[in-house]
Amino acid sequence: MNAPAPPADTLRTALAGLLDGLPPRQAAQAVERLIANYRGATPTDAPILRDRADVVAYAAYRMPATFEAVRSALAAFAAAVPGWAPASHTDVGGGTGAATWAVGATWDGERASTVLDWAEPALALGREIAAAEPALAAVRWQRSRIGAALTLDPTDLVTVSYVLNELTAPDRAALVDAAAGAARAVVIVEPGTPDGYARVIEARDRLVTAGFHVAAPCPHSAACPIAPGTDWCHFSARVSRSSLHRQVKGGSLAYEDEKFAYVAAARPPVPVTPAHSRVVRRPQIRKGQVLLDLCEREPALRRTTVTKRHGDLYRAARDTDWGDPWPPA
Repeated sequence: MNAPAPPADTLRTALAGLLDGLPPRQAAQAVERLIANYRGATPTDAPILRDRADVVAYAAYRMPATFEAVRSALAAFAAAVPGWAPASHTDVGGGTGAATWAVGATWDGERASTVLDWAEPALALGREIAAAEPALAAVRWQRSRIGAALTLDPTDLVTVSYVLNELTAPDRAALVDAAAGAARAVVIVEPGTPDGYARVIEARDRLVTAGFHVAAPCPHSAACPIAPGTDWCHFSARVSRSSLHRQVKGGSLAYEDEKFAYVAAARPPVPVTPAHSRVVRRPQIRKGQVLLDLCEREPALRRTTVTKRHGDLYRAARDTDWGDPWPPA
């Protein structure tokens, strides 16, 4: 008997099938328009994804990147809460369900999952795509306005991915507070831009105030040591490019790197053991040495140099990637 395909492969196959019959230029134009809307500075008060053509094009283009970014954030979170797994999950503003796929790729077993979104075409397509993955057969797809009036049922895990940028400041605060009041653990992912990082820090502060302990990426729950306006904390996830990616962006590479910012936090009794420190920039590998930029528990930002004299630690440093804990477990 053949082993089941990994969720990422199943998702890519399902998304590729959606584009059959959709004229490539129409898909590309829809993606270009939707990207412009998502990157706009003015929060929207209506669903951006209006119909099936919109949703198919955008899902094929964006869902793999969202999946990989959320999966990276969840992997860091899972490493900080060993032995714990969510028995229930709510994906707020989940659209076609990329974060729900990422949760399934992070923890084995079944769980009660609900995807909330205000765009019915996105929910319908998410339900259709999920039919390709037996583990997602029981997911509930529920239309709900995401904003100040949102109420959430108690759940183990809430994910909020690429949603805060669509909301006004009061609605962002209300959403984070609702997630904190309903969940044992909250994972928030935003674009890896200065504005995305600012929204993540704002959400992080609200979670800490609500009694949550930061599990990742920070090795502490104190204030971020980055001085406001001087830099921003973000990470990168490798994404396989589809033909639609290459067509829209005019690129030839088979992959691209999705930059994202995130916070993952949990409240007692979920046991949180954050990394001793985390690599917050791409390691610089030079002859006989590796330079690592670290966020440490003090809290502080520090650059450390690992040389051949460090033996096994040097070999580990050469294999360490941006976003990894340091030293390795």
